[in-house]
Amino acid sequence: MQYPENLRYTSDHEWIMVEGNTATVGITDFAQRELGDIVFVDVNTVGKSLKANEIFGTVEAVKTVSDLYLPVSGKITEVNSELEGNPEYVNQDPYGKGWMIKMELDNPSDADALMNAAAYEKSVG
Repeated sequence: MQYPENLRYTSDHEWIMVEGNTATVGITDFAQRELGDIVFVDVNTVGKSLKANEIFGTVEAVKTVSDLYLPVSGKITEVNSELEGNPEYVNQDPYGKGWMIKMELDNPSDADALMNAAAYEKSVG
């Protein structure tokens, strides 16, 4: 499994890539493998400001639905519209085409408290 070094990770298996005051968020390679074939991604929080660990959407796999938790506080600014017709991108490329949202961060340094790649890899065994 892959855990890119330039990302931060949550114990709920989301990743975040911070670029200045904005960030891209998705689920990890571990999470997509655990869920199985992704059939739908539902995010209806664009334009909303949410706190860290609040639910920003759900991801539906063949056998389950899982909540998506925001890694840090901020405002959801964009949803990956490509996932509407191609939810399999989450399985095929979780850190690339399978990204889920973009957001404006309340405090970019909040991401520093999240796990780095080595700590996340250790946490999932």
